[in-house]
Amino acid sequence: MIKGVIFDMDGVLVDNRDAHIEAFTRLFKKYGVPFDREKFMPSFGMTNDMIFARQAPELLERYPLEQLSLEKEALYRSIFEESIAPTRGLVDFLKSLKEHGIKIAVGSSGNTNNVNFVLSRCHIAEYFDAIANGDMISHGKPDPEVYLLAAKLLGLKPEECVVIEDAPVGIEAARRAGMAAVALATTFSRDRIPDYDILVDDFTQLGYEQVMHLPAFADRPVQVEN
Repeated sequence: MIKGVIFDMDGVLVDNRDAHIEAFTRLFKKYGVPFDREKFMPSFGMTNDMIFARQAPELLERYPLEQLSLEKEALYRSIFEESIAPTRGLVDFLKSLKEHGIKIAVGSSGNTNNVNFVLSRCHIAEYFDAIANGDMISHGKPDPEVYLLAAKLLGLKPEECVVIEDAPVGIEAARRAGMAAVALATTFSRDRIPDYDILVDDFTQLGYEQVMHLPAFADRPVQVEN
């Protein structure tokens, strides 16, 4: 039985793909490194250490990861702060889950500052019972660590949780955690999103009953890398 819903943040709580891309573009330009959007997209949803290692390993040879990450995320928040808003239908969906006694968590690769920024600016912090973010884990998506942690913080078993994701690496993380997966076609087109249980364009197409009747995936192996 489904007792909890775990929300990814980027592309799920907010549609912020373009703000992240613009932040990386500006940062890379500052340091004289070209930014390849197509090369970047498969990394969307990963932690910054994974993104920089894939996109610009030469920067990591010259500057500390913490410096690059702090600068990039500050750029992102300054770019996004004027247009930030919850994704379409999100607030009504959160209210519906709460009315039915469902536990709710964030499971995001984003750092603490970014998660707090989104929850506070969108006025949705009150709906969440737990937060698992990139500062709390050792392995980013597609590793299932963040979703397993979110379930633990909710006091639930993995098979009692549904993950809502927008990125293939996030859906893979949910599956590896033994959880059902709802996909939002916000960041990626429908044909680029694999292995979902439900696929919607936004939360106006998703209801409590649909989520609660999803099958559990307790028989899927949980894989956590050391």
